[in-house]
Amino acid sequence: MKIIGITGTLGAGKGTIVDYLTKHHRFQHFSVREYLTKIIKAKGGEVNRDSLVATANELRAQNTPSFIAEELYRIAKESGVDCIIESIRTVGEVNSLHSRGNFTLFAVDADQRLRYERIVERASETDRISYDVFAANEQREMTNTDPNKQNLSACMQLADYKFINNGSFDLLYRQIDEVLEKIK
Repeated sequence: MKIIGITGTLGAGKGTIVDYLTKHHRFQHFSVREYLTKIIKAKGGEVNRDSLVATANELRAQNTPSFIAEELYRIAKESGVDCIIESIRTVGEVNSLHSRGNFTLFAVDADQRLRYERIVERASETDRISYDVFAANEQREMTNTDPNKQNLSACMQLADYKFINNGSFDLLYRQIDEVLEKIK
């Protein structure tokens, strides 16, 4: 059983990697976003990037910096099958999951303009924003000294494998398959 976490910049292809692993390699998917969305909706809140970030930060501050990822890891481990945990965003999460063993972290990145074009195209509820807002959101999440808040840059530096996703789906899929062969 493998447990893979995924981190990366906004619109870089985290979802594409998840789709590929679930459809072609039978991984079960656990999403931080889905976990947080359930909590926000249960409280009657509106789901958007700000509410997702605020809810995550609040849970981490009330518990531990790695609380959300640890919850998803626990559920993934109980499943007994290969799993992917999407959207690892804090150093505490990375360190906690690595310390448990049987965990590999993937990071994905791409050119910023290309990533913005991708989020405009996918048009999810958190993606209907201008390029300036996109860039500001990303900057806010890239570096932070508060262990309860996102630090994508540091998480990506701690990744076991990094993917640059500026090309085709097939190119990304080949990179993923090469890494899966290494970690078997």
